[in-house]
Amino acid sequence: MTATLYDRLGGKDGIQRLVTDIVDNHYRNPLIRTRFEQVKDRAALERHSVEFLSAGSGGPQAYSGRDLVSAHKGMNVSEQELIAAIDDIVAAMTKNRLDQSVQNEVVAILYSLKGDVLRR
Repeated sequence: MTATLYDRLGGKDGIQRLVTDIVDNHYRNPLIRTRFEQVKDRAALERHSVEFLSAGSGGPQAYSGRDLVSAHKGMNVSEQELIAAIDDIVAAMTKNRLDQSVQNEVVAILYSLKGDVLRR
């Protein structure tokens, strides 16, 4: 039996570490930093990100945040910003020593969601 993406991401603990690194990268990225500096509750952002990634990768956690369209409504996210965010995610996955196949799968999923994020 093949392990779920959730398992290959390291389960709850692995995803928590990954999300912490992703959010750290976003706060340092000059292309998207200002968007994250406006977030009033970083802990909630991280919690929802862990839930989203866990639920979306086959884990047991339920997602309690807003859907992607609602969460990005009025932000007018550009393609450049989306690529910057995905680059941050790839860097975090590399730091966490995730297999290239896992990274490719995550990136494919992220690109499949771009219509819910871009130019909203």
